[in-house]
Parts: sequence; C-alpha cells; structure tokens
Amino acid sequence: MPEPSPASMIYSRQKVILIIFSLAMGGFGIGTGEFAIMGLMPNVALDFGITEPQVGHLISAYALGVVVGAPVLAIFGAQLFRKHLLIALMAFYAVANFASAMAGSYETLMISRFIAGLPHGAYFGVAALVAASLVPLNQRAKAVSYIMMGLALALLFGNPLATLMGQHLEWRYAFGFVACVAALTTVLIFLFLPLNREESRHSSLSELRAFNKPQIWYPLAIGSVGFAGMFCVFSYLAPTLLNVTQADPVWIPVALFVFGLGGFVGNILGGWLFDRLQFRSVGVILLWAAVMLALFPLATGAIWSILIACFLVALMVALGPALQTHLMDVAHGAQTLAAASHHAAFNLANAIGPWLGGMAISAGMGWQVTGYVGSSTAIAGLLIFFLAQKHRHPKCVGGATD
Repeated sequence: MPEPSPASMIYSRQKVILIIFSLAMGGFGIGTGEFAIMGLMPNVALDFGITEPQVGHLISAYALGVVVGAPVLAIFGAQLFRKHLLIALMAFYAVANFASAMAGSYETLMISRFIAGLPHGAYFGVAALVAASLVPLNQRAKAVSYIMMGLALALLFGNPLATLMGQHLEWRYAFGFVACVAALTTVLIFLFLPLNREESRHSSLSELRAFNKPQIWYPLAIGSVGFAGMFCVFSYLAPTLLNVTQADPVWIPVALFVFGLGGFVGNILGGWLFDRLQFRSVGVILLWAAVMLALFPLATGAIWSILIACFLVALMVALGPALQTHLMDVAHGAQTLAAASHHAAFNLANAIGPWLGGMAISAGMGWQVTGYVGSSTAIAGLLIFFLAQKHRHPKCVGGATD
C-alpha cells in the first residue's frame, strides 16, 4: 500500500481539497485530450479526406503513446519528487496538444497524438499516489476516485464541449483548449501541492525488480483486455448514431454527455465498491460490462434506447478506481511504476478496442457490432479475473485479499 503519510494530519481540509482539485483538473485535461477525437471523428475524417476507421488509428496512436510512456517515464521519474514530476508531465502534455492543434496532415497528427499520450499514464499514476497519501487507509479508493473524477468530468463535459467546438468552429480548437487546461494545471500544482522532501523514492532498478510479480501483472491484464469493450463502443459512437440510429448530428454531443454521465457515476461507484468488496468488485464490474455491451447493438435502432445504453455501458468506468487501488495494495516497492502502468493497461485497451471494432466494421458487420466485440473482451477480462483470484497472494493487504 502507499507509504503511511501524516499529510492528512498536517494539511487542513481546505488544503487537501485544493490539492485534489488541482490534480483532478489535470485528469480533466488529459481525459478531454484523449476522448476528444472520438466525438470529432466525422470532422477529422472530412478535413483530411480519410475514413472513420482511419481516424480510429489516431485513437490507437495516442493509446500506444500511453503504453510506451507510462512505464518509461515512471521508471525515470521514480527518483524525482512527485511535485516536480507532475509539473513536468503536465507541461509536456500542454505542448504536445498544442502540436496536435497545429498538425497540417494526417501523418503529423498521428505523430503528435502518439507524443501527447506519453505523459498520460505517469501523471495519473503519480497523482493517485499523492491523493492516497492524503487520507486514511480506508478512504484511499475514494481519494483515487476523486482524481479519476477529472477523467469522468472530461467524458461528461469536456468531450461534448470539444465536439461542439469541432462542429461550430474547427476540430483544432478542441486540442488548443486541452493545451490551455494542461497549462493551468501546471500552475495549480506549482501553487497548491507542497514539496514533500521526506517522501520515499526508489531507484529505477528497484522499481523494476519489485514490479516483476504476478500480483501486479494480473490486474494489468484485466484492465488491458476487460476495458477494451467500452472503448470499442465509445470510439465509434458518433458514426453509429449517424449511420445506424439515423440521428441528426446535434445528438452526438448529447450522447457523449450521457456517456460521460454514466462514467461519472461509475467512477464514484468503483471507489465505493472497492472499499466494500475489495478485489471482488472487479469481477462484479466486468460481469455487468459483459451483459450491457452485449445488449448495446439491440439499442441502436432508436435515439432514446441508445442513450440509455450509453449510460449503462459507461458505468464500467468503475473498473478504473477499483483496479488502481488494488495495484497500490500489491505493488510494494514499485508503486510509481505500477500506478502508471495501470493507465498504460487501460490505454492498451483503448488501442485494442477501436482496432478490433474497426476490423469488424471493415469486414461489413455493421457499426453496431462494436457491442458484441466489446462484450467478448469483457468476458475475456472476467476469465483473467478468475485466474487472479486463484493465484492471489495470501499475505497481501487491502484489495489483494478478500
């Protein structure tokens, strides 16, 4: 678990709120930057003269940037104070998203999206460790969910706002907005997060040695496979609304808002479930996801039913805080690397989901096939969960045992 910290006793409640707000603001910026392209898919496709599945490759490029950047930056940043590392990561994110806004071709946008993904996982991982150190042990999952709340609010407000920018101005404004949010976060962290010179730091080699154990790899595998279904549906939601539901484009930001609302509720639910069920909560969430994703194609025929389905599918965001907190419990000596790798795993899911969905769509199975593909990945994640339950370490604390 995270090292015991007297921070919650030293800092006033107001100070803790300001710290968590600052960190969550970064989550909002990163979430908006990650998901913006999904609502802007038709706009980017029209601008560059490419197909929607090709735009899906931009999503995968960002996700692969997270997969590469999360462990690399976490390893090299393990020796830094967390405040300094967070500031550097958010400044990098601001520059990379400004570059995305200025991209002049599909190829340069692809490169800039990959670069923008590099600091994503390390930021969320370190921010989660900071948040968990501010509260008592039995409130860690709730604190982590507050950091992830920025991601949920990005789904709720940031992504619909980015889509409206793309529809009424230009898609480039969305990434310019993300760059501004990232710059603001850099300032907030500098102002409100105290520098704790007594926090434990580890060498790169010690983090790598402690990282190599199955108690860490199982939850990472669950996240990378089990969560792919949500990204599969979400990535192609806009063209599904236009081509299957036959909805007016004005419904796209509405559907994104409803999806974000489900993610917001799911994020709170994930922290609540883990604090009560521990690692068992992961199995409950995956089972729910498998059922809801399987039902999604049946709901695509009418706007009212697809909106309900969007909310129900998005509840699987609960998997995020549950797995994040479990990893902090089992990753003794490799917390920075494990916390960052959690987001690498989820963004591997972000790469796998659109890729599998794009293949199925390109094969002529229809836009709504994303639900069936997503349900299959949730079931695969559930199977990994059962394997993890059989091999869990009996001496681990918190979420590692039940």
